[in-house]
Amino acid sequence: MRRRGGRGVIGTMATTAVVAGTANAVSHRQQQRYANKAAEQEAAAAEQQLQAAQAEQQAAPPAAASASPDVMAQLEQLSTMQAAGLLTTEQFEAAKNKLLGL
Repeated sequence: MRRRGGRGVIGTMATTAVVAGTANAVSHRQQQRYANKAAEQEAAAAEQQLQAAQAEQQAAPPAAASASPDVMAQLEQLSTMQAAGLLTTEQFEAAKNKLLGL
């Protein structure tokens, strides 16, 4: 005898597997987009902080010998930002040289 209509159990299972696989792929891609967007926003915020610190350094008069602890604190802050991945090595070196007047 021959079945009428429908795909049968195997056909239904195959369709379900395709739909589930597609949904999983779409979900994974969307998660990647969200992660990339968040990373871009963090990088932009770090860049703004660096630019603000550099603008503050340019506006401030040259540091006297009594301001040495302040320079050390800023160097420690830059080091922490670099360790957290907010600054690249090149950005860290440029900011450090600017702080030290090199």
